[in-house]
Amino acid sequence: MTDSTAVTWEAPDPDHADHPARRAARSSMAAVTAGRRAEWLGLFAPGALVEDPVGPSPLDPEGKGHRGHEEIGRFWDAYVGSVREYRFHVRDSFANGPCCANVASIVMTMEGGATMTVDCVIIYTVDESGAITSLRAHWEPDRAMATLTAP
Repeated sequence: MTDSTAVTWEAPDPDHADHPARRAARSSMAAVTAGRRAEWLGLFAPGALVEDPVGPSPLDPEGKGHRGHEEIGRFWDAYVGSVREYRFHVRDSFANGPCCANVASIVMTMEGGATMTVDCVIIYTVDESGAITSLRAHWEPDRAMATLTAP
């Protein structure tokens, strides 16, 4: 579905290359760019929470996020899977404890060819087995919509 340039990693990665949360973040981005729904869902612990974006938004009016594989799968079906192509550009990354926070821009190309850029901070938290227990994407829908370009 996408090529090897779908994820650009500019963040320093010394001594933390094997951090479990960073590994999970990279696996998540790889699954999204390749359109591999089952693989992406398999990265999450059974009771995991996805907040993308954090707080109320058009994607989640109540701002409660999506908990568990069934809800996260519905989130994929409604939003993640509806995008034709993703390009992640990770400018910085901070991994410590069970978490990794990535400073990134995500360029999304929609089915009709329109594009939108989401500048964000995405925080991944993992359990002791490396499964994602939460994915919290901090971004502003109005800012993202302002980048929408026609095909």
